[in-house]
Amino acid sequence: ALCSRLSSMRAASSCTNGQTGCHFLSLANLFDRVIQHSARMHGISNDLHSEFELYFLPSKNQIGRVSRNCHTSTILTPNGKENAQRIAREELTEVILKLLVAWREPLWHFHQNMAQHREFNNFSSNKSLEMSEMVHELRRGVQKVVEKMQMLGVINSSLGNLGSPEALLASDRAEWRLMNDYDLLYCFRRDSNKIQNYLKILKCRIIPEHGC
Repeated sequence: ALCSRLSSMRAASSCTNGQTGCHFLSLANLFDRVIQHSARMHGISNDLHSEFELYFLPSKNQIGRVSRNCHTSTILTPNGKENAQRIAREELTEVILKLLVAWREPLWHFHQNMAQHREFNNFSSNKSLEMSEMVHELRRGVQKVVEKMQMLGVINSSLGNLGSPEALLASDRAEWRLMNDYDLLYCFRRDSNKIQNYLKILKCRIIPEHGC
């Protein structure tokens, strides 16, 4: 019953009533957009991580001494593909949103720090700003996916927290302020990879016929 309902409703409009020039976006299209966006975001984090090592960590010994105690370690995330496939769709979606919310303020702080480093060129500083903005954009995109899944009955429509991710994470949590910039960048690269993988797994669980 669910499969037939998804097939008939997948092309339902995501636009408001009366909106002109509106495109019809299927759930598959929305998933593809956020997955592509997350891939670009993770790619930028990889580039910045490499450049950061080049500019600020010339000694390999310094890299080995990084604490890597990420401020998002309190967010319970599934380890490995099998565990991510096993947990409820709502729970996996909640994890994705929690990670995105947790990085909004730290990445803006990271960009401000990078703009003050003379060794860090303007191009790299701009990439840190782009990365910060992409987290915000991706979060909005994932919320669109959530709304579509709720409309199609794929996930529980009564889960109001999914529509308001601030409720998922304490806004006054500031462990990240105790971390240095390299640790922040390392942790974001790790978490952005998780977000990308979780989005792919979620799509494959819901729309397995689309490239899975």
